[in-house]
Amino acid sequence: MQDDPVIRVVTKVLIPAIMLFALYVQFHGDYGPGGGFQAGVIFAAALVLNAVVFGLHRARQVWPMRYNLMGVSAGVLLYGGTGVWSMLAGANYLDYFALKADPKAAQHLGILLVEFGVGLTVASVMVALFFAFAGRLTHIRLVAKTAAHEAADTEASRAGDTA
Repeated sequence: MQDDPVIRVVTKVLIPAIMLFALYVQFHGDYGPGGGFQAGVIFAAALVLNAVVFGLHRARQVWPMRYNLMGVSAGVLLYGGTGVWSMLAGANYLDYFALKADPKAAQHLGILLVEFGVGLTVASVMVALFFAFAGRLTHIRLVAKTAAHEAADTEASRAGDTA
């Protein structure tokens, strides 16, 4: 697929649109259907499309593994931190009313933070799973190649010992 210019151009147009739709689903989640989980999966689908069309190596350059680790960590911390913040304010865990003086604004802020944390975590985990499964064949080939080199080195050292 990497050699087909039509697919490459269409993908370059689609990826920003998919990411924009993910943001719409993310921020529209507190008013209608959608939210963090759906937005995270949609965002991850854009990165998977990038990997399928442009190759796994290029996708890992666009979204390195450290971004996955930071995304998962930041998402969980944002979700949990919102709950801890409400507890420190004297309310129950994830009781959004304690986040601000205005109850409506507090609810809006709380759900926005929690849903963003969920979306960030889901997107990062989905991309990490894709990289793990898609890169498995490359990993197997690398292990086999390393084993072959080690076997050749062992044979060479044995031949050197007997001479």
